[in-house]
Amino acid sequence: MASSAESSAAGGMRKAPSLEWRWVSTEEDDDEDRAGAGTPAAVGAVGRGGSFESEDDEDDEEEEEEEKKKGRKRLIRTVPSVDWFDVEGNEVSVAQQLDDSEEFDFGRTMFLALQTLAVVFGDIGIGPLYTFDVMFTKYPIVGEDDVLGALSLVLYTLILMPLVKYVLVVLWANDDGEGGIFALYSLICRNAKVSLIPNQVQSEKRMSSFRLKLPTPELERSIKVKEKLESSLLLKKLLLGLVLFGTSMFISNGVITPAMSVLSAVSGLKVGLPNTSQDAVVMISVALLVVLFSVQRYATSKVGFAIGPSLLLWFCCLGGIGIYNLSLYGPTAFKAFNPLYIIYYFGRNPFQAWLSLGGCLLCATGSEAIFSNLCYFPVRYVQYMFVLLVLPCLVLAYLGQAAFLIANQKSSEQVFFSSIPSGLFWPVFLVANLAALIASRTMTVAIFQCLKQSIALGCFPRLKIVHTSRKFMAKIYIPVVNWFLLVSCLGFIILFGNIYDVGNAYAIAEVGVMIMATVYVTIIMLLIWEFNIMKVLSFVITFLFLELIFFSSALSSVGDGGWALLIFASVLLMIMFIWNYGSILKYDSEVKQKLSKDLMRKLGPNLGTIRAPGLGLVCSDIVKGVPAIFGHFLTSLPAIHSIIVFVCIRNVPVPVVPQSERFLFQRVCSRGYHMFRCIASTDMGTKTRSKSTIVYLSVF
Repeated sequence: MASSAESSAAGGMRKAPSLEWRWVSTEEDDDEDRAGAGTPAAVGAVGRGGSFESEDDEDDEEEEEEEKKKGRKRLIRTVPSVDWFDVEGNEVSVAQQLDDSEEFDFGRTMFLALQTLAVVFGDIGIGPLYTFDVMFTKYPIVGEDDVLGALSLVLYTLILMPLVKYVLVVLWANDDGEGGIFALYSLICRNAKVSLIPNQVQSEKRMSSFRLKLPTPELERSIKVKEKLESSLLLKKLLLGLVLFGTSMFISNGVITPAMSVLSAVSGLKVGLPNTSQDAVVMISVALLVVLFSVQRYATSKVGFAIGPSLLLWFCCLGGIGIYNLSLYGPTAFKAFNPLYIIYYFGRNPFQAWLSLGGCLLCATGSEAIFSNLCYFPVRYVQYMFVLLVLPCLVLAYLGQAAFLIANQKSSEQVFFSSIPSGLFWPVFLVANLAALIASRTMTVAIFQCLKQSIALGCFPRLKIVHTSRKFMAKIYIPVVNWFLLVSCLGFIILFGNIYDVGNAYAIAEVGVMIMATVYVTIIMLLIWEFNIMKVLSFVITFLFLELIFFSSALSSVGDGGWALLIFASVLLMIMFIWNYGSILKYDSEVKQKLSKDLMRKLGPNLGTIRAPGLGLVCSDIVKGVPAIFGHFLTSLPAIHSIIVFVCIRNVPVPVVPQSERFLFQRVCSRGYHMFRCIASTDMGTKTRSKSTIVYLSVF
């Protein structure tokens, strides 16, 4: 224990917080004051962290007397019951995390900038290949105002969704650097007891990030929200259901992304070689995807270093082609920055404009991937790269395509490839296909991260996770998921065979994830960030309203391809729900059937049997008490070994657990029983299964 404290003081480790706020009545407060000094929690906290009395205790006592007279509830600081063995079991080295405050290094900065492009922005950077194509299948071009209205929708969707919502707001809702829908749920679970998932402990909060706060209206509202979430079983189930739904939609999004990206890029052959058939496009797309997923394991480590410059070249192509078209066809497209063109767009044909919103949303696909892949880089790097490079290049690309369409209103198919200068077509075609493969890889990596988080929270079957880098713990590869995604992706391509039906399914998956992110970030604003209520309402009303409109438009295309995605997402949701439900039942059964302390004391140090020399290991999921399976061993075996260790295997999100932190022990019962508890900390790449069996190792 002393060594752990020293490690924490040195800044190498983080522990659970020792204080929290809650509402109590005056009578309850009095009872706790009389009994608190002798409680184990109070004694343990004072013994390790010193007294928690502040310099304002005398003022607090005067306020307490006033509250007694008024008979009201008051906000007090309390000491939670902390199992210090669990705290030690959850200590994780944070030396591998990137720090925003490090000194500026130009070489490192450029390296991270290129890696950010490759890992984070690949998906959103491929949008210009298909956005206008899908939009104008729903809303045929009649005049210049139709193009300007569609462009205005695209520009403001880019500004509101990826920039304002994700880059400026959602990125800050990360869970210790981890992003994604499960990271939002995990963050809420760490700050409120809302998890229905077994074996979760409060020590996951880290002491170094805990701050004492003076009572404010925002803090009081935060505590009320916390109490409401913790006391309502319906809300707990709703939160879990929403995160499972969001995860199923996100995985579906990851299946659609390779199909849409590669198919739209290869379709450019129809412009360069007009006689190319759609069947040939499909077969080439299938071949490229097989190659991509076959080298996916290496792309997460070695090949990844070459991807950054390739995507930088792609964004330069987008910006350069946009500037070329604007200079060739005139600056008329800049009128689209006037939002009135959106009103005119809906005014001319409201129903078709509403249908085209599903295609418009495709310009923002990849927004969730920006957040999900955050674990690779600091937030500031991602924000700077998006604002300074990604967004300007995307805006120029869409402006250039709109300028081309205004001059060529009958060319509403393959808009991007048709607008390329003839002398640069084939080089740009090759770069576009490379960018499409990178975009596919981006979503695949994001799915790996999402599933790693869901496995750690008990919401997905345990799978083998391979860490491909010893420097960055986020670089992982899941073989089974990789091949599952390949088969599913090929199924979508062969089933539909064109970007229009695939695009309809793509929009449903993307907006489904966006809605779930909005809901969870709103809860985080109230519970953790403690934002002013007007800011919270502005955020949730604005984005939830827009996303529901987009979602209604996307659902209108269920018969044109969206049905397949909904079936796929439903199967994933069922798998996760059944696994989580079974995990909860299994854990609850172990907790209810564990042996009582009275029974252990009644059996005595010999446990009512013969203690033979040796060591016995009993594996179980519970971290407290004696598992019921041990009682079965006592009644079934003629003897038990003299030393018993109860082992609980816990996953720690690091590629390699240091040798000194792999096994942490605590005595169970009194000294004469020779029984201990061990928490075995394993990295997320280790494939482990907890079996209720006993392993004997002879010790002489």
